[in-house]
Amino acid sequence: MKLIPGRVLKGLRRSFGAALLAVATSVQAAGVPAAAPTGAAVQIGYMPIIADTQVFVIAQGLTQEKPFAQARMIEFQSGPEIVQALLSGQLDVAYVGAGPAMVARAAGADVRFVAGNDWGATRLLAVGKLAEAFAKGSPEQAVARFTQEQGRKPILTTFPLGSVPAAALRNWLLHQTHVGFDAVQLVYQGENQVVQALLTGAVDGAAALDPAIDIVLARRPDARVVAGDQVLFPEQPGAGLLVREALIREHPAFVEQLVRAQIEATQLLKQHPEKAVPAVQKYLGGGRLSAAIVRESMSHVKYEADPRELQRGTEKLYAFQSQQGVLKKPLDVSTLFDASFYERLTHGEPNGTH
Repeated sequence: MKLIPGRVLKGLRRSFGAALLAVATSVQAAGVPAAAPTGAAVQIGYMPIIADTQVFVIAQGLTQEKPFAQARMIEFQSGPEIVQALLSGQLDVAYVGAGPAMVARAAGADVRFVAGNDWGATRLLAVGKLAEAFAKGSPEQAVARFTQEQGRKPILTTFPLGSVPAAALRNWLLHQTHVGFDAVQLVYQGENQVVQALLTGAVDGAAALDPAIDIVLARRPDARVVAGDQVLFPEQPGAGLLVREALIREHPAFVEQLVRAQIEATQLLKQHPEKAVPAVQKYLGGGRLSAAIVRESMSHVKYEADPRELQRGTEKLYAFQSQQGVLKKPLDVSTLFDASFYERLTHGEPNGTH
């Protein structure tokens, strides 16, 4: 079921910071309480991206645990939308990236990661003349060559400011290369807009999650991946299973069921990914993507249910985001995580094994 409130769509046209400021102000004024008293009333948010693969596996009944049986599934198109929903009390559970989760927690949302989804899924894609320039030299030389030959800076797009892909791109420009921010034009937008911008030639490259990258690679012969996840942002965090603290306190059995299903789904994705392809295919790209593209997108993700792995990457992300001024409020990253459910279910083993 896809349900995106009209007020949320404005977030797609604003930077992450501006959207968050407006929403945080309105939520404080409204004083909306947290919801979700039972499994039947739980509101679960997700995005149709490869980072949320476990959601699709669970939703399609491929795990023994069925925590979504009577829950309400709500699809969002960007991190700022999910932050808005968390701050307003609309969501009780969210499968979301570390970046938006940090912003929500710093703004006062009572949320914690209880399991991980994956890590290291952002890649940098170049198209057209920029792709040609990358084939002839280093990133610095490619950007300089493009600028000289085209008479303008290359335009790079990514997800909204505050997201992991945006941080990965900014880190690459600033620390992994000597390109810098001033040598390019950056555009922040939602996944659908990123794909369309690449396909229409409105931008010259993008740092994004799959399936966006693989969709463009399949449709544009002049597209090429010029930097992988560990080049963009070493040990970059991915997404995870985020729940309200009230749900942990009042309904720990349901939270445990969520984590059990997460562990099951992750084991399936690691050991038998082919079995999950039809389930994932139903949710990505509006259900219109080929099994080949879905399979390729899944191959670029490192699935991991252990929230402790996600925490390590999130700490690195927080340090960078704070240094860049993206996160305005201080945050103790450890307060964003509760590994107790995972540790109890796996007896402390790191990969969900017993």
